[in-house]
Amino acid sequence: MASLHHKALDSISVSDIEALGIPASIALKLYKDVSEIINTHGPSSPQTWTLLSKRLLHPLLPFSFHQMMYYGCFRDFGTDPPAWSPDPEAAMLTNVGQFLERRGKELLGSTYKDPISSFSHFQEFSVSNSEVYWKTVLDEMSISFSVPPHCILSENTSRPGGQWLPGAYVNPAKTCLTVNCKRTLDDVVIRWRDEGNDDMPVSSMTLEELRSEVWLVAHALNALGLDRGSAIAIDMPMNMESVAIYLAIVLAGHVVVSIADSFAPPEISTRLKISEAKAIFTQHLVLDFLLIRQSPFPQDLIIRGDKRIPLYSRVVHAQAPMAIVIPTKGCSFSMNLRDGDISWHDFIEKATGLRGDEFAAVEQPVEAFSNILFSSGTTGEPKAIPWTHMTPFKAAADAWCHMDIRKGDIVAWPTNLGWMMGPWLVYASLLNGASIALYNGSPLGPGFAKFVQDARVTMLGVIPSIVRSWKSANSTSGYDWSAIRCFASTGEASSVDEYLWLMGQAQYKPIIEYCGGTEIGGGFISGSLLQPQSLAAFSTPAMGCSLFILGDDGHPIVSITAPYINFRKY
Repeated sequence: MASLHHKALDSISVSDIEALGIPASIALKLYKDVSEIINTHGPSSPQTWTLLSKRLLHPLLPFSFHQMMYYGCFRDFGTDPPAWSPDPEAAMLTNVGQFLERRGKELLGSTYKDPISSFSHFQEFSVSNSEVYWKTVLDEMSISFSVPPHCILSENTSRPGGQWLPGAYVNPAKTCLTVNCKRTLDDVVIRWRDEGNDDMPVSSMTLEELRSEVWLVAHALNALGLDRGSAIAIDMPMNMESVAIYLAIVLAGHVVVSIADSFAPPEISTRLKISEAKAIFTQHLVLDFLLIRQSPFPQDLIIRGDKRIPLYSRVVHAQAPMAIVIPTKGCSFSMNLRDGDISWHDFIEKATGLRGDEFAAVEQPVEAFSNILFSSGTTGEPKAIPWTHMTPFKAAADAWCHMDIRKGDIVAWPTNLGWMMGPWLVYASLLNGASIALYNGSPLGPGFAKFVQDARVTMLGVIPSIVRSWKSANSTSGYDWSAIRCFASTGEASSVDEYLWLMGQAQYKPIIEYCGGTEIGGGFISGSLLQPQSLAAFSTPAMGCSLFILGDDGHPIVSITAPYINFRKY
């Protein structure tokens, strides 16, 4: 806690505030407001900080003043002071809060008091009574099986941890498209905007429209004559089209091969060979004539901030199998494709007459593969990491519990289908009745910040390097992020000051730190809206997971025991 160089709140003067560049009249008012809060609640307490952050601090004030208040309040607090504390009334409205109010006494007995004080008991219950917990959460998310499991967990000597959902058949893409108590056909499920169109209205797609698009792509895939379970790659930006394609591949009984759109041909080639992909979806964009003449790859560039990224050319250089090439919306330029490749128009023509016709989902055993992702490859050849048909439920359950994603939420997380947070975003949103928010472009500039405002994003996922860029360039200045209920962060180590700044952009909403792995499709340590949240710190093991910190006697520093659904196939 780097706060000793800051004065305690009751030692701060008007001139100290003015020294931060705040006009005298405003400094005087701030001083009086701070003094009033101190007189009532003392100079150093979580409640004092809660009132300061809610009543006084806003993005237009210098960040140095935010730091003065935060570090001054917690100067003598010790390590990990709470930057946010749950409100009892708001806690009752969370997914877990509502559930515990209904069933807390039944499940936890006399130990249950209220959602906040009993959250840790509920987490322990999720470990000691994992079968009950997972049945409950699957019911809460309205997950249905075409063939129900014999039980939640059965002992199996050949499988460490037992066998989960034995005998069950399911299709998670179908579940994403199903009408249930969380959504109707008219509900918006995807909102998006393309970079460069930042002053245009946010585009949207209803569940009915998404179903129609997914069914059409699935029908066209069927017409290709690929064997069931074929691996089909996606090398595209994370946009409305790629989400529909992702769901269609799973719906049709095939396996998605996730490839990040930033990869060079050798990286693409390696992943295609490891997965034995039979086809690949990719995209091209034609720019205006001046840029076409200047571009070394004139026919297939996507815009990403100040970068121009060739996709189809990279796929060709990677010697990929059959490519299905999608033009950017509004593009009429005709490309020369390799022999055997298919334009999007010709691909969709294979499903002529089937638009609007429901595609019968291919139901598969829960242990069948649905997605092949990869390790980063920074320490050697990338490792294939398969997701089964159960893995999406882990992603969605984490979102349900730890990020409180629910019906009416709008969820944004700058990512790509090539990394686990891309599929995570799809399932965490759609399986919980929320809407996905996608910005097709660089998330580093003010265009993305404006999209967060205009799309009314309620849960914004980040990685620390993006936040660092926003703070450095002041990219969020002037945009209203008050609709955000919480942030989530993963992928890198966080910085206290940068995350204090981030909270300040949205009226000090909490940041849920989230750490896990592609292998399990989610987290093993996280935060919760039912616990105080400190900056750049975790507050709880993930639901269904136990963590043990061991000694320095040669054993691992951290031991993880995870009696939650094991999503990998042995």
